Amino acid sequence: MQQMAYTKKVQALLSPAECRVFKKLTTPQKIQDYLDTLEINFEERGETLMSPRRVLREKKAHCIEAALFAAAALAYHGSPPLLLDLQTSVQDEDHVVTLFKQNNLWGAISKTNHMILRWRDPVYRSVRELTMSYMHEYYMSNGKKTLLAYSRLFDLRRYKPECWVTAEKNLEWVAEDLDISKHFPIAPKKVLAGLRRASPIERAASELVEWKKGARKPY
Repeated sequence: MQQMAYTKKVQALLSPAECRVFKKLTTPQKIQDYLDTLEINFEERGETLMSPRRVLREKKAHCIEAALFAAAALAYHGSPPLLLDLQTSVQDEDHVVTLFKQNNLWGAISKTNHMILRWRDPVYRSVRELTMSYMHEYYMSNGKKTLLAYSRLFDLRRYKPECWVTAEKNLEWVAEDLDISKHFPIAPKKVLAGLRRASPIERAASELVEWKKGARKPY
């Protein structure tokens, strides 16, 4: 009942043109396919955290903007809008994905400009299991692995949909709330301190990017 009421509110907020896009995004797989067509938001005119409405208008997104868009699309079709924050050491940057369930198994929608930290098929029995699939991909250019923790399921239904689905102002406050929410360490500190660095071939492969600044098509 709660989800149905929230879905109706999301649908009522969107314009006919926006609804035409969302109506087509009936599965997580279709949402991911749509996000893959959007340019990466390189924030060339300053930092942004655009709402799903602005993402539709600008036709570009970075990771958390895409996660919010995917969450809105799921909510539009009656699924809970759930985010997962992958928290790193201070030298690196967090990554945010949108969680979904199919056949009682977890998957993730993700947008990134690299070959790593991408979509996850729904084959994971728990959120922790899904999170750990990202662990060996999360490293810096020197090979140092940086993933430290993951958030509790972050349900965007805590906010009125007009506060985040169609907002015109940047949504930094959502990122701040997500950052301070409950997180769980992926392993004890002494274990993390002894992790082997990614190999040279892994580091070289991670330099491949999907979008280049100014490009109208991926790679």
